[in-house]
Amino acid sequence: MSQQKLPWATAWVIGASTGIGAEIARQLAEAGVKVAASARSIGPASEITNLKAWPLDVTDAKAVAQTYAAIDNAMGPIDLVLVSVGTYKPLAGFDLTLADHRAGIEVNYMGVVNVLQSVLPNFRKKAGGHLAWIASVAGYAGLPKSAAYGPSKAALINLAQGLKPEFNRAGITLSVVNPGFVKTPMTAANDFPMPFLMEPEEAARLTIKGLAAKKFEIAYPWRFVTILKLLKILPYWAFFLLTKRL
Repeated sequence: MSQQKLPWATAWVIGASTGIGAEIARQLAEAGVKVAASARSIGPASEITNLKAWPLDVTDAKAVAQTYAAIDNAMGPIDLVLVSVGTYKPLAGFDLTLADHRAGIEVNYMGVVNVLQSVLPNFRKKAGGHLAWIASVAGYAGLPKSAAYGPSKAALINLAQGLKPEFNRAGITLSVVNPGFVKTPMTAANDFPMPFLMEPEEAARLTIKGLAAKKFEIAYPWRFVTILKLLKILPYWAFFLLTKRL
């Protein structure tokens, strides 16, 4: 990644403590991009050149606005904002709890909305910038054990689809990232086989490559993405026949 010339001078990666977000922040910094890395629990990361930690709870809208303003003042205008926050718990329908579902909406979905509220005025004013967030292939269709997680990710995909035309007219680039299974602390909770499981380094590389190309949807691994996209266009009788085996 360090050999690739990237189109951003400064990036804000939110959800950069572990997993894909942490690896994206590292790879961007190593490629010469100045990176502000945010998460609720994030160390100083002083050993990584070009990377500075800015602790943040993305569910706190006021804190998001204050952190964005502080980063903009300290590091200069932000070209790329990537939201990689997420909470996940394997959850069957009969295990439903309000806390799990509320967390999915407050962290996974409203976390992105809080960032949009803070960033969009500046991006719109300068008629530029790149906004991206990590959703999931779990947002393509309802899948077993994804009762709280899947709906929040489906909402993020829907949000990106709805905003894309308007953002295009405003000169703002918008991308949605839909990973499959990636080996992270979050997926370590799964007690079922995870097809096409990827390493976070590869997921980050593919994400950055897609963002640099200004792709709207960045989805991987391609075989799993293809299977799930085909699954969601099946008639319901066939869809449920297949998903009940999962």
